[in-house]
Amino acid sequence: MNVLLIALCGAMVCGGLVTAVAGLRRTPQRLSPDSSTSMWRTRITRLRSRAGQQPLRVAAAAVGGVVLFAITGWPLMLVLAPIAAVGLPVLLSAPTNHDVVLLQALDRWVRALAATLPTGKSVAESVRITARQAPEILRDPLALTVLRMDDRWSTEDALHAFADGFASPDADAVVASLVLAAERGGTGATATLTALSENIADRLRALREIETERAKPRIVVRQVTIITLSFLAFSLLTGRAFFEPYGTPVGQLVLAVLIAMYVGSLVILRRMTIPRSRDRILSRGGR
Repeated sequence: MNVLLIALCGAMVCGGLVTAVAGLRRTPQRLSPDSSTSMWRTRITRLRSRAGQQPLRVAAAAVGGVVLFAITGWPLMLVLAPIAAVGLPVLLSAPTNHDVVLLQALDRWVRALAATLPTGKSVAESVRITARQAPEILRDPLALTVLRMDDRWSTEDALHAFADGFASPDADAVVASLVLAAERGGTGATATLTALSENIADRLRALREIETERAKPRIVVRQVTIITLSFLAFSLLTGRAFFEPYGTPVGQLVLAVLIAMYVGSLVILRRMTIPRSRDRILSRGGR
C-alpha cells in the first residue's frame, strides 16, 4: 500500500508540473512576413495545439500507469503508460505530406493567374492581384514578393526569392514557368500557365494515389496494435497467473526489450511512409 501511495503521489506531482509549465509558457510572437512565414506559422499552430493536449494526456496516462502498477505490480507500467500515451498516437498517425499541401496551394494560385492573364494583365500585375486571394500558405510569401517588386526588384528576382523561401522543386517549377511566361507575354503566357496547371493537377492525382497506397499498411498496423493492446489488457485482468514471470526483474527486462523492438518496428514503418526530399530545380538565391 505504501508503494502504491508513493507512486500515486509521484504521478500527481509529475502531472501538476507538466500542466504548470504548459500554462506558464508564453504564446509565441506572430512572425513577420517573409517567404516562408506561412509554412512556419502552420507548423507552430499545429505544435501549439498538440502541446495544449499533451499535459492532460500525460496526466491521464500517469494515473493509468498507477492503476496498471496496482493491478500487475510491474514498475515498468509507471513509465510505459505515459510514453505510450504520447508516442503511439504519433507513430500510428499519418505523417503530413507537405508536398501535397504546397502543391494544392500552388494549383489554386496558378489557376487564378491563368484566369487573370487573358484580361491583358502582365505576370507581375497578375501576381499582385492574386496575392490577396491566394491560399493561406502562399499569402504572406506572395505579399513579400509584391513588396520586393514595388521596391524595384525585377519580376524574375522576386519570383526566385519566392521559390527560395519554400525550397521545393514544385515551387521551383512554378517560378520557372512564370519567368518564362513573363518573357513571352500575351497569349504565350496564358498557354504556359494553362499547361502548368494541367501538369500540377496530374502530379496531385499521382501523389494522392501514392498516399492512398501508403495508408493501407499503416491502417493494418494500427488495427493490429489496438487489437493486441486490448487483448493484453483483457488477459491481464482474467489470466494474471500467465503473466507472473514478467513480474520478476528479469521478466521486466525481457518485457522492456520486446516493447522496444515493437516500437522500433513502428518507427521504421513511419520513416518508410515519409516522402523523401527531392533536389531543387532552381538554385539561385534571392537578392
